[in-house]
Amino acid sequence: MPENIDIGDEPIKDSSLEEQRGTAQDITPSSTAHDNITLNQPTSNMETHANHLHHAPGQKFWHYTYEFLMLFLAVFCGFLAENKREEMVEHEREKQYAKALYDEFYADSVSVASKISARMEKEKDCDYLSRYIKDSSLTILSKDFYPAYTIVMYLINSYTFEPKDGVLSQLKSSGSLRYFKNTKLQKLFGDISVCINNVRYRNEQEYQFFSNPIKPFILKHFDFGWVNELRKLDENAYNIDLIGRYRKGDTLIKANILNLSSFDRGETVNMILFYKTMMVSSRTLQINDYIKANRNILQVLRENYSLENE
Repeated sequence: MPENIDIGDEPIKDSSLEEQRGTAQDITPSSTAHDNITLNQPTSNMETHANHLHHAPGQKFWHYTYEFLMLFLAVFCGFLAENKREEMVEHEREKQYAKALYDEFYADSVSVASKISARMEKEKDCDYLSRYIKDSSLTILSKDFYPAYTIVMYLINSYTFEPKDGVLSQLKSSGSLRYFKNTKLQKLFGDISVCINNVRYRNEQEYQFFSNPIKPFILKHFDFGWVNELRKLDENAYNIDLIGRYRKGDTLIKANILNLSSFDRGETVNMILFYKTMMVSSRTLQINDYIKANRNILQVLRENYSLENE
């Protein structure tokens, strides 16, 4: 076994051990190099991503612009389609409302023409009755006296024209009159509304005159037994129709003026003629104005919506 030999003051080292230690140190990696590799890798990735973002807008600008234009056109076309659909719906509703108004006003035009004719006949009965009361004997009455007496003094509602405005009122309350774009037609709606109110006001005045003085008068002097016998001709018919049949037929129903001793000829004639004047005024003013407004509306509705009388 070899021994250590001192040469001078330094001991002699075993060279094999030194070589082994040096080899171990060379194999161990450097911590500083490893750290440099780990830290530099994320920085390099971030720089690459930032560089990509920096160049993307410039490279795809027209692509984004094209997508924006396509989106804008899609929204705009959808808006146009919806607007067109709304216009079609509104136009269809306008036609439906126009048809409903036309039917209502046309029915009233037929009704008012019939009422005008009947009221003019009633005015003639006023003339006949006033002349008869003024100049004839009241103890023995002619066959024509009680028909005229009944028409003038008793039948009020049968000669009253009541305009209908159900459809017009509904369109007003719901705001649906906005569908009508024709300014002339809109003005006519306002005009006929005024006419309807005037006719109704006049009807109220006529009814008030019937309530007093006519109603107290007939309760005292009118023989309702005559009307009761007249109704036996046909229980389901209107009084005005029964009077027409009675005038044309041979049947005679006797009746008298009740409480004849207190019957004042002059006051009665004056009351009848005043009532006639009121009826004439209603016919020539309020009802006539309504007829004109009604005729104008029907004409405009026919021209704009191709409507015809059914």
